[in-house]
Amino acid sequence: MQRIFFTLLFFSLIFVHTQNNTIAAGEKLTFTASYNMSGLLTDLAQVTMETSEVKTSKNTFLRLKFKARTYSKWDKFFKINDLYESYVNPTTLKPYLYKREINEGGYYKFMQYNFYYKSNSIKSLKRKRRKDGTYWDVNKNIQISSNTRDLVTTLYYIRNLDIAKATIGDIETFKVFFDNKETEVKIKLLSKETIDTKLGKKECYKLAISINSSDLLKGKNSNLLWLTADANKIPVYAKFKIAVGSGELRIQSATGLKH
Repeated sequence: MQRIFFTLLFFSLIFVHTQNNTIAAGEKLTFTASYNMSGLLTDLAQVTMETSEVKTSKNTFLRLKFKARTYSKWDKFFKINDLYESYVNPTTLKPYLYKREINEGGYYKFMQYNFYYKSNSIKSLKRKRRKDGTYWDVNKNIQISSNTRDLVTTLYYIRNLDIAKATIGDIETFKVFFDNKETEVKIKLLSKETIDTKLGKKECYKLAISINSSDLLKGKNSNLLWLTADANKIPVYAKFKIAVGSGELRIQSATGLKH
């Protein structure tokens, strides 16, 4: 499921950058995640993307939350319960706090990043669980580029690109911080096409995803994301191919949209 999220979230030329005009608090998108098992595409998990407003004594943040949970019939084979969340500036979508908690099979991992823009650095906490049930922490301070984002923030940022002003073949490059290192990710506008979804027929931007110096995503133009070609730019469909197989994400519902 970590790979499914990585694919969904990662998708230089003339994409036009704007402030957040697409995402509002209260949005909820629900997906079915499927995986190719012995040649048969099987629905394994539900994935949700939710936004909410969080106020502190000094600031107001937009909370971006991703959750993945296996359908109950698969829990006895390989139970998944993953959470990703980022707290961002509602206008610029710059992240300030990122958390990732992975529970898959007997595997547990927690990551937390605090972003410090004055020093272009991240304070990183990694927590893992030993076989005896105890935990160990690793703390690091890591320098980053000024425009580096976390996984969750990146997808919402992509939804705010003015893709309507791009030309077929245009490419946008991002720097994303994942597992304590910066990764360069590119998205390429392939075409516009209309597809059938649970939300009805939707005209979409079809984007290809690639990651520099990585074997995580396999095959040229094998990792694809469809965003609705409207003011909401909803991710309605994704296909991915990785070293251990392939799969899809398909939208089931969308509520609380800004437009």
